[in-house]
Amino acid sequence: MSTSQPPLSILAETHDVFNQVPPLEHYNLYDNDQPLKELLAREGGSWGLERVRQLGQTLGEPEWIEKGFLANRHKPEFHSHDRVGNRIDWVEFHPAYHQLMALAIDVGIPTLPWTDPKPGSHVVRMALNYLYNQNEAGSGCPLTMTFAAVPPLMKNSGEASNWLAKLLRGRYDPANKPVGDKQGVTIGMAMTEKQGGTDVRANTTLATQVKDDRYEIIGHKWFCSAPMCDGFLTLAQTPAGLTCFLLPRWRPDGRRNEFYVQRLKNKMGNHSNASSEVEFRGALGWRLGEEGRGVATIIEMVALTRYDCMIGSTSMMRQAVAQVTHHIAHRSVMGKRLIEQPLMQNVVADLCLEVEGALAMTGRMARALDAPDDPQEQLLLRVGTAIGKYWICKRATHHIGEAQECLGGIGYVEESILPRLYREAPVNSIWEGSGNVQCLDVLRAIGKTPQAMEAYFAELELARGGHRLYDTYLDDTREQFQALTDFEYQGRYMVERLAKLMQAAQLIFAGNAGVIDAFCASRLGPGLGLCFGNLPLGIDCLAIIERARPHTLSRRSHR
Repeated sequence: MSTSQPPLSILAETHDVFNQVPPLEHYNLYDNDQPLKELLAREGGSWGLERVRQLGQTLGEPEWIEKGFLANRHKPEFHSHDRVGNRIDWVEFHPAYHQLMALAIDVGIPTLPWTDPKPGSHVVRMALNYLYNQNEAGSGCPLTMTFAAVPPLMKNSGEASNWLAKLLRGRYDPANKPVGDKQGVTIGMAMTEKQGGTDVRANTTLATQVKDDRYEIIGHKWFCSAPMCDGFLTLAQTPAGLTCFLLPRWRPDGRRNEFYVQRLKNKMGNHSNASSEVEFRGALGWRLGEEGRGVATIIEMVALTRYDCMIGSTSMMRQAVAQVTHHIAHRSVMGKRLIEQPLMQNVVADLCLEVEGALAMTGRMARALDAPDDPQEQLLLRVGTAIGKYWICKRATHHIGEAQECLGGIGYVEESILPRLYREAPVNSIWEGSGNVQCLDVLRAIGKTPQAMEAYFAELELARGGHRLYDTYLDDTREQFQALTDFEYQGRYMVERLAKLMQAAQLIFAGNAGVIDAFCASRLGPGLGLCFGNLPLGIDCLAIIERARPHTLSRRSHR
């Protein structure tokens, strides 16, 4: 009997994969980021080009991309005791985490500006950190704290100077043993307590002086970031008030310090990084700075960690944009590639603009850090960091959520990096002071040092004439700022305006006319939409997208 039907075995072959996007790998993160290349040259970091490029090449290889996934898939595990009952307080990590940490420390992310403090060192370090966080942001926490602990340690002699020397050696040594037996150290932070949170002056942890700068500390810390670090900057009350201490995990005589991890926090994201609750039961600590001056001692560390939050959020938005621009260049819908479709162009170009503005402002703060002896630059940095942390970190969650939509369902599944970025993004808004805290910090700076706001507006004035919408928005903002009657109530509104102006100013200095016009029209113009994808007519969206799109993929990617 004849039949015209093919065999059922052929009909059952339904899984023909086509119109799918090759993985984004085998590419150089630096070479495929035009705004970063321009920033490095503009802000004085050209001397670090090869170091940055080499890291960009390493991070674009599939084995290093996979390490980021592994470090987050296998969360840190806390072991309170060993198999025979000895208390060990040990946090175990996947090997990929240690490999990533070793890479970051080897390229100088925690140390470069301190070991090679020449013009542009903070800019180069920012570029390195920005690339690194695109692959794995959670380990950025101990890297940031180690970097930011250097200024407080520099101001203290004795034991702190010994720790500083080992930190600046730039070696990663994850072993749980006394510092004297280690090749390098990392530094964590334990400041907040459950009754106070951001209000560290409400802390109840007590420190009793034993001899000179040695104290015994008793108390409970609600958040101790990175409990596997070798030492921690912490705050405790003395008779003179809140005081800063360096508290080691091991005593100099080789005994474990009275530092006890109670549990690891079960966080919505930031999975590769361990955050914990800890107790100090008569723990040894060395005083840093004067008694009663704990906040003043640690504030420079806090400022640097807030600045790193700007880098981290910008970095995650950049990774989202890399994924999206790569996706739309390969995926076809309704007969043509997504990158050819006007509404998608509008949305993605808008996402790219957000990264350009965030990167430009962050790079400007890096340049200010490179000028520690310039009073005007330090005043600008004082308010610019708080303003930048508020706005850039706030925007990241919305930005990455929109990026997921651009990919559709595949952007929502865990094989994509976007769900990890989305879970990670809020930590930078919350850590080191949430949005309200940053706005109130601007208010505090204005009250204590009015010249800081003058320095900020002076920087904005330098860009006057760069775009008509910028000039109008700057004039309106000056008027509204001077007319404010309740900054505390209106803080978010004003800080948002100040942030967008600083981003626009830096883009004007950068000089790309298409980017300037698109940014000013979409951020400073009238009739603005609330969602991404509201760019006005006349914007060259494809030109903006091409500045961000990874386009030098190897054929090995198509597997």
